[in-house]
Amino acid sequence: MDAHYGKVMQARNQIQGTGSKLYFAYSGVLDRQAFEVWAEEHSYQFFVLPEGLVAEAKGVDLVFDFPSRWWGGRVAGLVAKEGSSVFGRLFEIPEKEWPIIQHKEGVVTGMSVETTLRVSVDGQEFEATAFVTSPSRRSLDGPVSERYLEALVRGARASGLPEAYVASLPAKARDNP
Repeated sequence: MDAHYGKVMQARNQIQGTGSKLYFAYSGVLDRQAFEVWAEEHSYQFFVLPEGLVAEAKGVDLVFDFPSRWWGGRVAGLVAKEGSSVFGRLFEIPEKEWPIIQHKEGVVTGMSVETTLRVSVDGQEFEATAFVTSPSRRSLDGPVSERYLEALVRGARASGLPEAYVASLPAKARDNP
């Protein structure tokens, strides 16, 4: 458990709705094993990330713009880029569990902010929430984290993302300034 647990649980307990939110995950969350370790370390063993569906967000690309002490280098966010796309998984998250996703994605620490994207699943379009690096925390200084890149590739492959996309991830990391 960390210092943010109480804040997250308080937010969770204040939610009265029974609805859900669509969450587009494209980064480290896709490494289910790493997610489960994180959930255990933060006392969220009761939360199970649903299976989700492979989804594509068009008009965006990965940018490694957040220097993470935990990962030992920069990790991925999203940037608008016409003609590009990012694959991930689309999850339906109960409203009451949303603060846990916000914690995992770094909203609680100011690392990220929510953004709305259009994503497609088998030709059907959805509006979903994704997380991008907070403008005040963006930086291209330092190297991309190799350990993060390995987790990103492992998670993308395990999530069933298209193999051509998975194979492109190391080049995307190398091509980031």
